[in-house]
Amino acid sequence: MASFVKYQCFVENVAEKVHNLASDTLKVALTNTAPNVATHTVLGDITEISAGNGYTAGGNQTTQSGSSQTAGVYTLASADPSTWVASGGSLGPFRYAVLYNATPTSPLKPLIGYWDYGSSITLATGETFTVDLGAATLTLT
Repeated sequence: MASFVKYQCFVENVAEKVHNLASDTLKVALTNTAPNVATHTVLGDITEISAGNGYTAGGNQTTQSGSSQTAGVYTLASADPSTWVASGGSLGPFRYAVLYNATPTSPLKPLIGYWDYGSSITLATGETFTVDLGAATLTLT
């Protein structure tokens, strides 16, 4: 499983009530450019892969399936975003899957975190890719 890294802006955005993780629309976008956790704050700061061949600009939506808080640790669970299927040509390359909030307008589409797959991935026509969010999309302590 890929490792998850939170953007630094996410902590401030939580403190300033930018996110309602229970009801906002969360999405996952794909990029092959290394994220910068210190300076990237909104989706417009990353370079998404080109739309087409099975990828739509802005990525795929994930649906929150629940949250819990135990002993000061908040856990958000979400369904995996729908699967990307390469069609009409290759999809990618990409290495990072970026989680962001599509609901807020100020800041517009704030970043939450990303998964690093360790090396670039390119899907040939007919191949599929799903970001595995695991049992917990993210935890806050």
